[in-house]
Amino acid sequence: MNEIINLSRRDFLKTGAFLGGGLILGFTIPFQGSPTHASTGSPPPFTPNAFIRIGTDDTVTIIVNKSEMGQGVYTSLPMLVAEELEVDWSRVRIEAAPVDPAYNHTQWGVQGTGGSTSVRTSWDQLLKAGATARVMLIAAGAATWGVEPATCRAEKGSVIHETTKRRLSYGELAERAARLAPPADVPLKPPQAYTLIGKPMKRLDTPEKINGKALFGLDVRVPGMLTAVVARPPVFGATVRSVNDVKAKAVPGVKGVARIDSGVAVVADHFWAAKGGRDALEVVWDEGPLATLDSKSQREEYAKLAGKQGVIAARRGDVEGALAAAAKRIEAIYEVPYLAHAPMEPLNCVAHVRADGCDIWTGTQMQTGDRDAAARLTGLPPDKVKLHTMLLGGGFGRRAVGDAHFVREAVQVSMAVKAPVKVVWTREDDIRGGYYRPVVYNLIRAGLGDDGMPVAWHHRIVGQSILIGTPFQGGMKDGLDPTQVEGAADSPYEVPNFLVDYHMAPAGVPVLWWRSVGHTFTAFVKEGFIDELAHLAGKDPYQYRRQLLAKHPRQRALLDLVAAKAGWGKRSAPDRFQGIAVHESFGSFVAQVAEVSVNPAGLVRVHRVVCAIDCGRIVNPDTIAAQMESGIVFGLTAALYGEITFREGRVEQSNFHDYEILRINEMPKVEVHIMPSQEPSGGVGEPGVPPIAPAVANAVYTATGKRIRRLPMRPGELRRA
Repeated sequence: MNEIINLSRRDFLKTGAFLGGGLILGFTIPFQGSPTHASTGSPPPFTPNAFIRIGTDDTVTIIVNKSEMGQGVYTSLPMLVAEELEVDWSRVRIEAAPVDPAYNHTQWGVQGTGGSTSVRTSWDQLLKAGATARVMLIAAGAATWGVEPATCRAEKGSVIHETTKRRLSYGELAERAARLAPPADVPLKPPQAYTLIGKPMKRLDTPEKINGKALFGLDVRVPGMLTAVVARPPVFGATVRSVNDVKAKAVPGVKGVARIDSGVAVVADHFWAAKGGRDALEVVWDEGPLATLDSKSQREEYAKLAGKQGVIAARRGDVEGALAAAAKRIEAIYEVPYLAHAPMEPLNCVAHVRADGCDIWTGTQMQTGDRDAAARLTGLPPDKVKLHTMLLGGGFGRRAVGDAHFVREAVQVSMAVKAPVKVVWTREDDIRGGYYRPVVYNLIRAGLGDDGMPVAWHHRIVGQSILIGTPFQGGMKDGLDPTQVEGAADSPYEVPNFLVDYHMAPAGVPVLWWRSVGHTFTAFVKEGFIDELAHLAGKDPYQYRRQLLAKHPRQRALLDLVAAKAGWGKRSAPDRFQGIAVHESFGSFVAQVAEVSVNPAGLVRVHRVVCAIDCGRIVNPDTIAAQMESGIVFGLTAALYGEITFREGRVEQSNFHDYEILRINEMPKVEVHIMPSQEPSGGVGEPGVPPIAPAVANAVYTATGKRIRRLPMRPGELRRA
């Protein structure tokens, strides 16, 4: 992991075949054959999906086709392979996959990471890859001894003959196994026989992250590399009218200035010279139609849209009739702002464009799209563009951009200066650079029957489309963006008359998926409003939800678990109050109870969060707990502080002093409880985020009697008179 490695698919296969005569196992369903290496005399590798490489030194290298951005896939995915491979875990090594269709996402058809899909879409694929290798190694051992494979077994990286107890390591069998034909089908272990899956395992990438050997995108250095910083428009959609670069070029270390699609790049020997040169640039911009954008007028525009019927996302019964006949009615406006992803490692990319090829080093979530964008810019065939996936210092969706803009910048600058170039974004560039979680305006109405239960529910959503302009735009239908209604249109609460509709707000500000996408706000609205209904009905919010989830046993069981573990209804101190929320996203169910206090100045302090998750079959429980904790921190940051606002077309925030994040002294105690399950795996990277904001907001209501319907929470609105 501490080397910058670039192997094409063919080079990768050749290298594996030549390194000590090891075994490369390519895996696909169905098997489609492999290239021959008759001219070299080496055994043909199995292709196209090379997930496993076994060396004669018994080292097992597992190729991971997902990006590691802190979510643990460099451990969880190798665990799936290693479980069926019966390998000694201490011998496992990992490598990032090259860009190749062999490593495409099993659902998306391109190579990428996101949507909390890594484990759940790779489960069967990687188990079968490991099992196929194990069966072939056993066959190689049996052939060596002249015995039946049925009399042999695999254990911790060796094949053992049961009768004679003879043992051969995988490294000793690698060459012979490589000459065997892969079986068409292989048996998999029953779950009760697992020795790795489901067990807490230390992460394989942790040691090098601690000792400094791990390489993130910002760590990349290549011979002759220059550094560039780009002056981008102060208003989205603005274009360069004129540039005076005399002062910029006079900065010591500056090598040149280049016009590129996104603005003006200053290229220098090192970062500080490049930044100083950019600061000295004199750029006149044509600011365009968004120069008058401000958050207040935008809200007014959204409110007008909310007064009209939108595109229907879900409908049953007669909502208007049920509302008219309801014993009690309630209407509310819920609002959430633009949010920046703000990963700890700002965007960066190294590109080296040559006449015969192009190398790119970056932390990305969309390898295929970024590679293809570089190919289009350079005019090179895609197989001449080598993208090296580095460790990501956070992603949250920000590095999964459909237009590959941060990669395109580096490629264009490298083409301009004819040298390898690292383009670095400052924190200010990143926070003001766009691709935010959209601002969303929600009008929601409900009616209660005589028994206090909801008889009508109408949720109208106004927000920008995320899918438009991305590779997933095909998911749009009749003006409906499914990412903006997820978690709302499929609400599990049993309400007989139900309507969710959507208005696509005007575009302009670049928006993108942000950790948990539409669920970031639909959970806040759904779980906040159901809490309002419970209090309006005079009922306990936990029991009210439980009654409405009678047909959803997994969510109901999860509510029971989290309520029991949190001691629902029992205050740990006189000034502490509880709030509860439950939400399904990305194939998983998460319930949370937040314990909060609110001081006289209106400051909210979250003391404890109890989290329960049902994510089906699990791989590494330590990863699940870590991701729930991470999601809670991420969601709390947004609930308490997160907000991007506009004035005169410009983003008002710039760094962590005015785009605040949760500090370590504000971190609550978090308890995570994993529900045992044999259901298909769900995601864990994102589902911890959605419930935390409503759980805290509901606790704040219990503490103060003031309902939080707009994020972030504002102390001034909670201050006691």
